[in-house]
Amino acid sequence: MVDKQNELKLIRMNEIQATEIDWLWYPYIPLGKITVIQGDPGDGKTTAVLAIAAAVTTGVALPESTVTPEPMCVIFQTAEDGLADTVKPRLLQSGADCKRIIVIDESEKELSLSDVNADKKCSFSPVWFVDLCRSTYQVYTTLDCP
Repeated sequence: MVDKQNELKLIRMNEIQATEIDWLWYPYIPLGKITVIQGDPGDGKTTAVLAIAAAVTTGVALPESTVTPEPMCVIFQTAEDGLADTVKPRLLQSGADCKRIIVIDESEKELSLSDVNADKKCSFSPVWFVDLCRSTYQVYTTLDCP
């Protein structure tokens, strides 16, 4: 017997309507999609991402951008750095609006690629910065962004 819940739906690409990408920072960070920042420890990933997050949450234009966006929320997840001793101090130093920074609490369950639909639980359209090397769980919380 085939389990219909786990059956994959296949579609032909000729059935897909092509659309334009909305960019937060062209051509680096698309809006409404996950942005993965990858590199070795010490390469500056956290510093770069938190500087971008500070700009996004305060409505500051990113380098070489012609658009000054409205302040937005950021969902941030890190596999290397402590939130209290590394991430929060760097956000404050960068001038981020920490009300607009949301982190994923992995104290009980870890994030995975299957959780990318978590933004559908949010009442806003977040910018995602995520490390995807995790196990599976679902986000069940509805979030509000100021």
